[in-house]
Amino acid sequence: MVSHKAKYGLKALLSLAADVEARPVMVADLARRERLPRKFLEQILLELKHRGLLQSRRGKGGGYLLTRPPAKVSVGEVLRALDGPLAPTPCTSESAYVKCDECDDETTCGIHMLMKEVRDATAHILDSTSLADVVQSMAAARAVQRAATHVTMPERAAALKRPERAVSFMPTRRKA
Repeated sequence: MVSHKAKYGLKALLSLAADVEARPVMVADLARRERLPRKFLEQILLELKHRGLLQSRRGKGGGYLLTRPPAKVSVGEVLRALDGPLAPTPCTSESAYVKCDECDDETTCGIHMLMKEVRDATAHILDSTSLADVVQSMAAARAVQRAATHVTMPERAAALKRPERAVSFMPTRRKA
């Protein structure tokens, strides 16, 4: 499960990645824009800076910005930086392996085999998805949402001229 820390960090990085001008953003602005707790966000951004994912600039026009282009930062890298290994069990972790005390043979352990498969699939998805990919998916979803909710006046007039094809633009009230 992804922690609040990782979720907030990812939201902040996605917000920075979506900024086409790639200019520094102050913590207060980022917290307000993404509706995140400012003090907690400050700690998260500082940790991401220490991990090499962010840089900061002081003074007027200062703030945080990505150290690399969004297409070069994977979601897996961000989650590992904030939450640690992706593996659901210690015996399936590649970076923080710990043998299970109760397991005699990992090669025949059903739990180990299943959790390794989960870990591998999760790592593949998260490591092959960049911040830019997520920003692009978000933009596409917003465009679809706008298109679905936006009906132009000519479309409304055309529908009214053809009652057999008319689509209701007003909510109908049900009788109680």
